[in-house]
Amino acid sequence: MEMKDENLDRNASRVEDKLLLLFLLDKMEIPISGAQLQQFALQGEYMNYATLMQTLREMDESGFVEVTRDDNTTRYSATDEGITTLEYFEKKIPLPIRNKIVKYVADNRKDIKKEYEITANYFYDHPTNEFIVKCGIYEDEIMRMEISFPVVTRNQARLICKNWKNNVSMYYGDIISELVSPVVRDPKGFKKTAEK
Repeated sequence: MEMKDENLDRNASRVEDKLLLLFLLDKMEIPISGAQLQQFALQGEYMNYATLMQTLREMDESGFVEVTRDDNTTRYSATDEGITTLEYFEKKIPLPIRNKIVKYVADNRKDIKKEYEITANYFYDHPTNEFIVKCGIYEDEIMRMEISFPVVTRNQARLICKNWKNNVSMYYGDIISELVSPVVRDPKGFKKTAEK
């Protein structure tokens, strides 16, 4: 009998974990990376890493979350089926926990959205034996700028990705400025900005 009670408790706990994650994904309204979900789960002491990964896998298999992968990052968002399920069972999440999650979203959404809007990834291209770096800026899921180019080493690709994420405002401004400025070449081939 004790074993049966233990299984019921474990199943109830797993359902609560799924509802917590669905509530977070619904309130965040943007896809969240696995690392961001891990931070949420551990910081709030909702579940450990192994439980989080197992819960996300089960939610994916049940169709409650959509999983997208862009090179180095896996992101999760609630599906329509997940939101419908949440609507039926949201009240099962105690109000203090719902309020705590809403506060977490208010405190972190801007940073999570900022990370989502600035992308920098790379992958190895077997036919050319090069690493392709792809950097982008998105605003409200609309691409504002995207560039991709090959580099020779993985270290170069990593450095470019890191620099893009850390300095994107400067790079974006420099690129736009260069593209809208008339360019003249002197006889030696050096670039000069035309006088206005």
